[in-house]
Amino acid sequence: MPMQHSDEFLALVVDAKSRIREATIDQWAFLANGQAILVDVREDNEWMSGHATGARHLGRGVLERDIVASVADKEATIVLYCGGGFRSALAADNLQKMGYANVFSLVGGYKAWLQAGLPTEQG
Repeated sequence: MPMQHSDEFLALVVDAKSRIREATIDQWAFLANGQAILVDVREDNEWMSGHATGARHLGRGVLERDIVASVADKEATIVLYCGGGFRSALAADNLQKMGYANVFSLVGGYKAWLQAGLPTEQG
C-alpha cells in the first residue's frame, strides 16, 4: 500500500523544492561521472533492505548532525535520495542552508533507481 502523505507534509516538500535542484536518473549518470557523492537519507531499516551501490547512508535523523564529518567539502556535488524524492528534497534544502552549494535531490528516489535497473546492494 503506497504511503499517504499529509497535506502539511506535501506543503513543506513543495516549499523546499522551490529552493533546491533536482536530478533525474539520467542526470545522475552525468553527475556520477563528475564524482558526485550519493547519499541515502532513508531510515536504517530501509537502507538494510536495499540501497544504491556506492551510496553513503546518513538517515534524516542524523544527516544535519553528521554531514560535515562525512562530506567536509561544501563545494562537493551531493545527490540525496530517499524512497520517492520527498524526504531528500527536505534534506537538500537543509544542506543548502548549511552552506553546501551543489546539492541535488534525486527525482523519484530509490523507486526510480530500481525502475532504472541501476545496481543495488543489501546490508
